[in-house]
Amino acid sequence: MLKLTNEVIAAIEKGERVVLCTILASSGSSPRGAGTRMAVFEDGRTLGTVGGGKVELLAAQDAAEVLKTGNTHIRAFCLAPDQVASIGMICGGNVTVYYQLLTQAELPVLYRMRGALQTDANSWLYLKIADGVVEQFAIYDEAEAAHQSELFTSRAILKKGEPVLYAEPLMRAGRVYVFGGGHVGQALVPVLANVGFRVTLFDNRRELADQAHFPYAEQVILGDYNDIYAQVKLTDNDYVVIMTPGHQSDYALLEQVLRSKTRYVGCIGSRHKIARTQQLLREAGISEEAIASVHSPIGLPIGAETPAEIAISIAAEMIQCRAKTE
Repeated sequence: MLKLTNEVIAAIEKGERVVLCTILASSGSSPRGAGTRMAVFEDGRTLGTVGGGKVELLAAQDAAEVLKTGNTHIRAFCLAPDQVASIGMICGGNVTVYYQLLTQAELPVLYRMRGALQTDANSWLYLKIADGVVEQFAIYDEAEAAHQSELFTSRAILKKGEPVLYAEPLMRAGRVYVFGGGHVGQALVPVLANVGFRVTLFDNRRELADQAHFPYAEQVILGDYNDIYAQVKLTDNDYVVIMTPGHQSDYALLEQVLRSKTRYVGCIGSRHKIARTQQLLREAGISEEAIASVHSPIGLPIGAETPAEIAISIAAEMIQCRAKTE
C-alpha cells in the first residue's frame, strides 16, 4: 500500500491524474476482498490489483474512461455461476468497485495517508460517496474514529444508502518480532509480510542478522538474546515468534517476553524442549497463565514438516489470532 501511495503521489505531483479502483465489498468466492485496490495512470500503466482476470481488465477499461470523462462511479461485478459467461470468470460471488479520480486537490489527504502508513498506530481510510462522487475522502486516526466505532472497526465496512459510507483499516498498530533467522525464520518473514504483518528479525549471529537475507523485513537487528530490551520495546499490539537453535536461548527470550503483555507469543520446539523450558520459567516466577498463553508447539496442526510448510502453519495461526483479537 505504501508503494502504491508513493507512486500515486509522484504522478499527481507531476500534474497527472490517477484513478484509484477500490473494492468496497465482496461476497462469495470473489477473488479479492474489500480494501483491495488498483491505481490506473494516464499512461495506461497499473499498480496493484482488484483480483486479476476479466474483472481487472474491465476495471482498467472503466478507469481509462474515468480519466477521459472525469465521471466517477460505482460498478458491481456479478460472478455468480449462472452469470459468469458475460465476463468469462468461473468463481461465484460479487465484487463492488469504486472508481475515484485523484488530482492535486487530493494531495493533502494522500500525504496524510503516506504518513499513516509509516506510523505504528491504528488508522482508517474513509469515503463518503453521494451519487457516485466522493464528498469526503479522509484518513482518520484512533481518536477521530472513536465517535463512530460501528464504522471504524478491524474490517472494511460498507454502509449502503445515500450517501454510501465506507471505512477500512489503513494501518494496524503492532509488529511481529521473529527471534531466530534460521531456515524457518527465513521462510516465515516473507509469508508474514505478504499477509500484512510488519516484521522485525532479531538474531544474535552476525552472519544471519543481515538485511540482505531478509528483504521483506522492515528491520533486522543484531542483538543479545539475554537482553532484548536494549534494542526492542514490546507493546500489547505486538506478536513474538521464538525459533532459536537451543532451549537456553528460548528460555532467555520467553523469560523476558512473558513479563510484558503482547498479542501473541509462539515458540518452536519439540515437546521435550518445551516441557524443560516451561519448568525453568516456573522456577523464574513466571505465572502459569503466562506460560499457558504461549503457542507451543507453534502453528496450526496441518502436518507441516519442511521450513516452508512450518512457516505457513505459523502464519495461519497468527492470522487466526489477529482475526479473533481485532
